[in-house]
Formats: sequence, structure tokens, C-alpha cells
Amino acid sequence: MTELIQGVGLLVQLLAFAIFARAILTWFPIDRSGPVFQALNAVTDPILEPLRRIIPPVGMIDISPMVAMIVLLIIGSALSSYQPA
Repeated sequence: MTELIQGVGLLVQLLAFAIFARAILTWFPIDRSGPVFQALNAVTDPILEPLRRIIPPVGMIDISPMVAMIVLLIIGSALSSYQPA
């Protein structure tokens, strides 16, 4: 059971990294149709799109990646503190 929890924790960390990378890449004038950006979109869209429907942008700033990262950090923290009985 602990291996499963560690695996899910690793996936949560990788997803948080992908969201962070996607957010940082939007600051640079790169080709958004390139393979790296498309791969990040494919991985992060299932998390970010539902949040974007709930959380409106603040001015021109999309805060859904920040909210997603906070939620993933909470999940990761809960998984790392889990102690099986």
C-alpha cells in the first residue's frame, strides 16, 4: 500500500512541475504549437480546464495554475504524512 501512495505522490509532484513549467513558458515568446508546449498542455489541461471554468481570471492574469499547484501541494503533503496502521 505504501508503494501505491508513494507512486501517487510522485505523480502529484510531476503534475505540479508540469503546471509550473507551463506557466513559466507562457511568459516567453515561444511557439505554442511546438511539441514541448503541446505535451505540457496534454498533461495539464485535465487539471486546469475545470478550474478555469470555476475561477475567473484576475484582470488579464489566469490564476488557475496557482490554485492547482496549491491543491496539489496539499494533496502531496497529505500523502507524505500518511502512516499506515
